[in-house]
Amino acid sequence: MAIKDYYQVLGIGRNASEQEIKQSYRKLARQYHPDINPGDKQAEARFKEINEAYEVLSDSEKRAKYDRFGSDWQRYERAGADGGFYGGVPNSDLSELFETLFGGTPRSGGSRRPGAAGGVGPGGFNVRMDGQDVEQPVEVLLDEAFNGTQRSLQYSNPNGSPRTINVKIPPGVDTGTRIRVAGEGAPGMNGGKRGDLYLIVHVQPHSRYQRKGDDLYVSAPASLYTLLLGGEAKVSTINGRTITLNIPAGTQNGKQFRLVGQGMPRMRQPEARGDLYVTLEVELPTNLTDREWELFEELRRIREG
Repeated sequence: MAIKDYYQVLGIGRNASEQEIKQSYRKLARQYHPDINPGDKQAEARFKEINEAYEVLSDSEKRAKYDRFGSDWQRYERAGADGGFYGGVPNSDLSELFETLFGGTPRSGGSRRPGAAGGVGPGGFNVRMDGQDVEQPVEVLLDEAFNGTQRSLQYSNPNGSPRTINVKIPPGVDTGTRIRVAGEGAPGMNGGKRGDLYLIVHVQPHSRYQRKGDDLYVSAPASLYTLLLGGEAKVSTINGRTITLNIPAGTQNGKQFRLVGQGMPRMRQPEARGDLYVTLEVELPTNLTDREWELFEELRRIREG
């Protein structure tokens, strides 16, 4: 099966800079994100392609291997992750693989081809392979995404011993955010370095706040009298603060107010924040007294003539 052209997937040229790669990825990821295209299988598949391409092209070492080996770069990666060629590539493909990667075939004895680094591979061929990157999904609450948090992850070392790492999750993460933890991926071969661990974040829905990008949306109650005559309404923010809204007289039910800088922190600019949009919902009075009924009836007669 022919491998996808990652440059075409991201819509960039082969000489694209890191910034151009990142900008194209962000634009396409937003366009095809499953949350934006619910139930759209084509968009979901496209989103996976975009992430796959970005994972390779955003990593300078992977990109160099991809540029050098083209459609064979994945076999190169698999060989390293398996800890040896016999585990990653069928014996019948060994000669082809070595010829493709290094311009020759494996030889018996301890010979070393120019440019190959590391320990001794099969047939005495010396090659060093870096470990594969590993992806790990992680779920966080919206409050944790606002404040930042950490997770303890457990997995096994190659020798079977348990390994625990503590990973910081920065403020502002959103569903689809990839957090790179350097050197915590699969082990390398023959002195190759470990791959990286990528946490794939999913932010769980909140019972009160709805998130759109860096902005938050919430509903707040206001009495009928406040909307009619003007007054104040209290709004709770996601970080526990209480803000007082000044409500003009004659405000309609469902009116939306924008509170600048009270939304989510931006991931790489935590000092900058999105906005909070507050929608007022009228609270009708209940258990009216006889006098209150009389006043409301009088008001209706006045309004309706």
